[in-house]
Formats: sequence, structure tokens, C-alpha cells
Amino acid sequence: MSNTVSMPAAPDAARETGGRIRQENEALIMRAAEHVFARAGFAGATMAEIALRAGVPKSNLHYYFRTKQALYRAVLAHTLQLWLAETDIITADHGPRMALEQYIRAKMRLSESHPDASRVFANELLHGAPEIGGVLREALRELVARKAVVIQQWIASGQMAAVDPHHLFFTIWAATQTYADFEAQVCAVLGLAELDARTFDDATEHLVALLLRGCGIE
Repeated sequence: MSNTVSMPAAPDAARETGGRIRQENEALIMRAAEHVFARAGFAGATMAEIALRAGVPKSNLHYYFRTKQALYRAVLAHTLQLWLAETDIITADHGPRMALEQYIRAKMRLSESHPDASRVFANELLHGAPEIGGVLREALRELVARKAVVIQQWIASGQMAAVDPHHLFFTIWAATQTYADFEAQVCAVLGLAELDARTFDDATEHLVALLLRGCGIE
């Protein structure tokens, strides 16, 4: 018989473990939701299908997200958060070449790693952004305005060509997200079953060179 006595976990440790488990479960559910929403749309998706995809009981799914709408909004918010976090590199402390190149590369990595999330977001926009329109008109608009000031400073100092900062963002978003949103079209033209890492690498190098040249950055 062992003399080892198991002590209960300290409250702080238990809370930390519980918090980590919750984050892991929420992440698992949201990835499953991305997959289902991307293929069925909001109207066609069901919580039962998402639970099956996530490998969790439907009751557990409702514990974390009480409604399908709440889960859908969480997917959209998480996707936008991932995309916007990558704009942190666009500051006056960095030059345009490094900042824009890193931003383009980051957006391409997200298109490769989270293609379903990008498709869900695109579908939301195609339907007029009913769930996330307020965020786009406020938080996104404010962030782009701040970054546009930085780009205007680079232009004024002669570090890059005089381009419209807002349209530059639109161009970067369109160019990078097309490899997720329109993967079927890209694969059809290239004769591929699916986009692989090498294709993403080639596309990334092409976009970096093309967009930097368009900005007058050698």
C-alpha cells in the first residue's frame, strides 16, 4: 500500500487548469464550426453537425456556446482578431518594406492555416455583414485609419510611392484571401487537387514582390 498522499490542487492551479481546458475545448469547437459554416452557411449549419465534427456531445457544445448565432459570431470575431493582430507590425518604428512584407506573409499564412475561417467571413460579407457590420464600421475602420496615418508618413518621407492606404489594404486583403476563399478556382487553373505548402510559398513570394513593387519599394 502506498504511503503517498494525494493533495487536492490549490485553488489557483485548479482555476488555471480549468481555464486552459475551456480554451482548448472552445478552440476545438470553433475549428469544427468553421468547417461546417464554410460549407453549409449559417442557415444550413446545425449545432448537432458541429458537435459531431468536434467530437463532443451536443450538450457540451451548448455549455460553451448557448446558441448557433453565438458560436457563429465567435468564429467571425476570432477570425477578425487573427487578421487584425498582424497589423501590429505596421508602425512608424518600422520601414515600409519590412512591415508590408511581413504583413503580406502573415496574411498568406492565415489563408493557409485557416481557410475555412476566411470562407465563413467572406460569406458573411457577401450577405451584407448582418452579424459583424458594426465591428467593421467601428473597430476595423478605426484601425485602418490609424495604419493609414503610418503609411502616409512613409510616403511623405519618400520611403514608398504615393498610394492610397485604404485601397492598399483592400488589395492586400483581396490578394491574400483569394487563396482561401477561391481555392477551388485556383486549384482548377493550376491542375491541383488542393493547394499545398509549395504552392502557397510560390504565391506568397509572387504577392510580396508584386505588391512591394506596386508601392515603389525595391
